[in-house]
Amino acid sequence: MDTHFNPAFEIDQKYEKAVVYICMEYGIDQALKIYAGGLGFLAGSFLRSAYALKQNITGVGILWKYGYYDQIRKQDQSMDVLFEEKNYSFLIDTGIKFSVTIDKKEVWVKVWFLDPVIFSTAPLYLLSTEVDENDYGSKTITHKLYDSNPLTSLSASILLGLGALKLMEILKKEHVIFHLNESHALSIAYAMFKKYKNLDVVKSKLVYTNHTPEESGNRKTEISLLDKMGFFSEIPIAEVISISYVKDNILDHTKTAIGFSGRTNCVSLLHKHTVEKQLQINGSSFPILSVTNAQQATYWSDVQLYDAVNKNSSNLFFEIKKERKKILFEIVADQCGKIFKEDVCTIVFAKRFAGYKRPDIFFHDTERFAKLLASKKYPVQLIWAGKPYPMDYAAIGVFDKIVNFCKYNDNCAILVGYELNLSKILKRGADIWLNTPRLTHEASGTSGISAAMNGALNVALPDGWFPEFAKDKTNSFIIPPCDTALPEHLQDDIDAASLMRVLETEALPLYYEFPERWFQLLQQSMSDIIPAFDSNRMTKSYYEQIYV
Repeated sequence: MDTHFNPAFEIDQKYEKAVVYICMEYGIDQALKIYAGGLGFLAGSFLRSAYALKQNITGVGILWKYGYYDQIRKQDQSMDVLFEEKNYSFLIDTGIKFSVTIDKKEVWVKVWFLDPVIFSTAPLYLLSTEVDENDYGSKTITHKLYDSNPLTSLSASILLGLGALKLMEILKKEHVIFHLNESHALSIAYAMFKKYKNLDVVKSKLVYTNHTPEESGNRKTEISLLDKMGFFSEIPIAEVISISYVKDNILDHTKTAIGFSGRTNCVSLLHKHTVEKQLQINGSSFPILSVTNAQQATYWSDVQLYDAVNKNSSNLFFEIKKERKKILFEIVADQCGKIFKEDVCTIVFAKRFAGYKRPDIFFHDTERFAKLLASKKYPVQLIWAGKPYPMDYAAIGVFDKIVNFCKYNDNCAILVGYELNLSKILKRGADIWLNTPRLTHEASGTSGISAAMNGALNVALPDGWFPEFAKDKTNSFIIPPCDTALPEHLQDDIDAASLMRVLETEALPLYYEFPERWFQLLQQSMSDIIPAFDSNRMTKSYYEQIYV
């Protein structure tokens, strides 16, 4: 654990190997808006568990001046994007300032520090180019997380990689493992190669975690652009090609990150199998390990609900659940002008809005969906929430379609502002947590993990982490998957029909007709989720399998 600004912190000898965890986003607390979604939520739990277990881990990230974005509404209630400046009095100015070269220009970097005691996390250093020495273009590098300008986004990646290495040199931390949590900071690999001039030495100091099988999340870039931007630390381009995975002058960041790393892991067993198929080269796969994602139970779980479960008291459980629903429904009323009922089964779909996650899956059979919403025997309430990428106009279009739909359906609502606090409230207020990605597209999808920690029953397709947890009709409901070789529109139709069947014939009848049996499923779910999917298990696994 980095003790440069916190000398009282003790390290458990089991975890004394020094690790620098490098990530583009961190979901640590509602007050610190430097995260977009699942990757940030995961990184936040990682640092919390590192703190709880006294592991020698130091985080490095970027201090985003405008965060990801603030999700607001237009006059007609459709979604809008606001970039508002953030200021944090609890961050410490380290006084450290250094420069890196990006696009043939000297860019100055200021370093801020999040003390472990503030939010009970491993120490975290945050890089910022918002300094007087920089021109406006250089300052914008750390303005917006995942900036829509590709050159600005690439500059941020270069900054994160080069900055992390240079900062550790300044702090005189030489004997460390650098953990690339996604390939954003891949530039560090070239800086290390230039420093050590030996690929095996780099591999001994670098590990890599891949978080998505999606094409859009596995960057490929023309090497001439990367060379111009300073990505390769002035290594001759011929040598770059010899140590990288380049095809038709395009650098594959994911395969190259794997090639530079002594250990590579995916974030679920199914994700590992998917990526191995995707990355086959010359008939053989890259060696890839698996450490399934998790969330920290101490941060996410509802202690009172667990108390009711441990007391085997369904009455107490459902009383507490109704109180949690009231809190959620106050937000629904405030944002949407609707009064939801605590005794009605509440289904929640809340996660980053993206095409493959299918937030609009119910709309594939509008007539059947209308019958579900109109049912008097098994009434339901639906709540959506999630932040699309701010320039993903297709996903924003889906969000706005749901906004319009909710205007004409009193038992449906869609919320804006899906961040850590709202995520907790939604999970505590949900009866059913819905996850419906196209199969093999979800690497992990950890929202269902923390939902289970809050007494929400997962109804999901068996993707990501879920197959390692789910026991159908015992701790969750599994939506039978379709043949993934089918065209996507057919997959969507079949999966939508399967979802409706599970809700109509299994989940909703059980909820209303057999509440004690529903409680038993919840007991099993809340028991099975901890410790297997507590991030304390996950960070231990990283030390045992990845940092060795």
